[in-house]
Amino acid sequence: AGGSIHIYGTLRGRAIAGLLGPGPGGARPRIFCRRLEAELLAIDGVYKTADEMDPALMGRAVQVWLDGDEIAMAALD
Repeated sequence: AGGSIHIYGTLRGRAIAGLLGPGPGGARPRIFCRRLEAELLAIDGVYKTADEMDPALMGRAVQVWLDGDEIAMAALD
């Protein structure tokens, strides 16, 4: 996706956000999902595989964003 990704269900497979870089006003792309089961997440060319994700976040509602040069993740529930 060129910007943020919102998934109102289970995120499986791969999600790649921010292919067009920051949005209007410098808004940074994010990934939101109700249930995380992804094998790969990427924002602005920075990747994180399932092996690198916190196991405590799997199966939960999550938001993902870019913090500097690293992918950051936090539970939403």
